[in-house]
Amino acid sequence: MNVLAEADFVIIGSGSAGSAMAYRLSEDGKHSVIVIEYGGTDAGPLIQMPSALSIPLNMPLYDWGFASEPEPHLGGRVLATPRGKVLGGSSSINGMVYVRGHAHDFDHWAEQGAAGWSYADVLPYFKRMEHSHGGEDGWRGTDGPLHVQRGQRRNPLYAAFVEAGRQAGFELTDDYNGAKQEGFGPMEQTIHNGRRWSTANAYLRPALKRQNVSLVKGFARRVVIENQRAVGVEIEAHKKIQLVKARREVIVAASSINSPKILMLSGIGPAAHLRENGIEVIADRPGVGTNLQDHLELYIQQESTQPITLNSVLNPFSKALIGARWLFFKNGLGATNHFEAAAFVRSAAGIDYPDIQYHFIPAAVRYDGKAVARTHGFQAHVGPMRSKSRGSVALRSPDAWAKPVIRFNYMAHPDDWTEFRHCIRLTREIFGQAAFDAYRGREISPGSHVQSDEDLDAFIRDHAESALHPCGTCRMGRTDDRTSVVDPECRVIGVEALRVADSSIFPRVTNGNLNAPSIMTGEKAADHILGRTPLASSNQEPWINPRWRDSDR
Repeated sequence: MNVLAEADFVIIGSGSAGSAMAYRLSEDGKHSVIVIEYGGTDAGPLIQMPSALSIPLNMPLYDWGFASEPEPHLGGRVLATPRGKVLGGSSSINGMVYVRGHAHDFDHWAEQGAAGWSYADVLPYFKRMEHSHGGEDGWRGTDGPLHVQRGQRRNPLYAAFVEAGRQAGFELTDDYNGAKQEGFGPMEQTIHNGRRWSTANAYLRPALKRQNVSLVKGFARRVVIENQRAVGVEIEAHKKIQLVKARREVIVAASSINSPKILMLSGIGPAAHLRENGIEVIADRPGVGTNLQDHLELYIQQESTQPITLNSVLNPFSKALIGARWLFFKNGLGATNHFEAAAFVRSAAGIDYPDIQYHFIPAAVRYDGKAVARTHGFQAHVGPMRSKSRGSVALRSPDAWAKPVIRFNYMAHPDDWTEFRHCIRLTREIFGQAAFDAYRGREISPGSHVQSDEDLDAFIRDHAESALHPCGTCRMGRTDDRTSVVDPECRVIGVEALRVADSSIFPRVTNGNLNAPSIMTGEKAADHILGRTPLASSNQEPWINPRWRDSDR
C-alpha cells in the first residue's frame, strides 16, 4: 500500500471529540497530528446559520444517511439516524443545544468501571473547554475554545413556559449546566457572534493553523494492525487505497455508528460476527457494537391564540428577510436555534435526579423543518432520559462502504411506555397552568381526545422520534469485563496504540444532548494519550433536591 502521509497521531473523524483532540494533541507543538475526514467543508449559510439547523440534517452532502432497521416496538417504523459527514462532524448538523449532563451520570460511569470519569473528574474538563457567556460563577469555564451562550428569549412564550413550571410546583434553575440541573430555565446554545459554534470553528480551524496539524480527505476503511499494534489507517481517496501511517497511535472518533463499524472491519469485535463476514479476528471483543442507546422524544403541540409564534415567519418572504439580515448582520431570528427555554425534572418521588428533559420552542413544527400545524402554536419536545432498552450496530457485509445494520430496539422495556405516558400527561399539566392562559388554544398533538393508556401508547408508537443522541457502542469499562471495548484511558482492550474517544465509549447515555459530553471526552482523552496527569478533580457538590424521596417536585 502506498503511504500517503505519516504523523505521530492519526485521528479518524473531525467531529466533536476528534476536533478537540486535534487541538489538544498539537497544542505544545511536540507532536504531529493528521485528521482523516471524508466529508467536505462546513462553509456556507446552511450550516453556519443557526436557524437553518433542520436543513443540513437531511442533506446527503453533510449526512451519512443512516437509518435504523424497522423498529419492532414502533410499529415497524424506520427512523433516520443522521451523523455528520462534514468538517465538525455532527457538531456541524446538530441542534446546537449545550447540556453537560447531570453529575450523577458521570458518577454512574465510574461505578460501571470507567474509573477516573466521575463528575469530580470530568468537571475540570468541562470547565477547560468552555467559554461560558452567562453561566454560574465557579461552575463554568470562561476562557476555553467553545463559546456557550443563552438565547435572548424575546418571545413571551419562553417566559410563560418557565413560569408554568414554577406554578406546577417544579424548581427553577438559572444554569442547568451549573450546580443545579433540576428545574425550568434558559437553554444554552453553541452559538457565537450569530454563527453555529461547532467544533470545526472552535477547535479544528485554530489547530489547522499550526504547522504540526494536517487534514487528509478520505474514506477510512479500516485500522491497519500488525502484531496486535495499530500502525495506521487504510483510506480510500481519489479511487486509490492508501495508508496514513501513525508513528504513535491511531484514535477512532468516527461516531457511535461508524466507530464500532471501523473496529469490526479492522478485526476487533464479536468473533463469530467477524468470521461470518470473512474478517480475520484480531481481538475478540463481544461488546463492540452492543449497548446502543439513544433518547426518544415526542412533540407536544398546543395552538396559540395570539399570533406571536414563529409560524408567522415560515413563509418564503419572511424566511428571505431573516436570511438576509443574518447574512449581513449575523443577528435576528436567523441567529438562534429557537431552543431558548428548557427543563430537567424528575418523573417520580424516589428518583434522585432528573430523568425527563424538555426543549421548548414558540412554534409548532417538526425537527426536519416541515410545518405540522397550519396555525400559530408552541411545542415542547419531551422524553425520558434513561431508557433501559439497548440496541446494536453490526456489519451488513465486509464491504467498508456498506451501511451498518442499526437496531435501536426502542421501547423494548415496559418501563419506557410508563415513562412516556407520564411525559405526555405532565406536559399537559404544565401547558394547563395559568401562565399559558393568555396564549392557550386547543391541543394540536396528540389532541385532547387521546387520553387512555392505550391511545397514548398508539400515539407514542406512531410519533416518537429520535432526539439524535446515539451512544454506547464501544463501552468504556474495566479490562476484565468482557463487554468493555476500551479501558478508562480509552485504549482498545487487546490492541496496542489504538484508542476510541467519542460518544461510543459512554457506558450509559447522559442526561440531555450529547455534544458537550462528546467534546469533554475528546478533551480528557487527549491528556490520557499524551500521558499527562489528569486535571485535579473537583470538590464541588452538585445540588440534589432535598425532597427527592418524597416528591417529584
